[in-house]
Amino acid sequence: MKETRIIGLLIRDRIKEAGKLQLTLSKYAYLIKSRLGFHELSENTCSRMGFIILHLSGKAEEWQAFETEISEIGGVEMQKMSFEL
Repeated sequence: MKETRIIGLLIRDRIKEAGKLQLTLSKYAYLIKSRLGFHELSENTCSRMGFIILHLSGKAEEWQAFETEISEIGGVEMQKMSFEL
């Protein structure tokens, strides 16, 4: 059976954590099928807090390595959903 994974990330302080997070996302870019990010408070104002939703491809073993590195970044909270297809 095939599995797909959706990951939600809450970045508590984008200014502080964005660099580390972006390096990890770039390292594992081959796993990221879709990425959606948002951080606007209003039309003219950006929040220091942000959210990223990722749709992953690849294998569960690869996802685990990616998720481990994400979990080691301070100020980033991760939630996961898995679907068997």
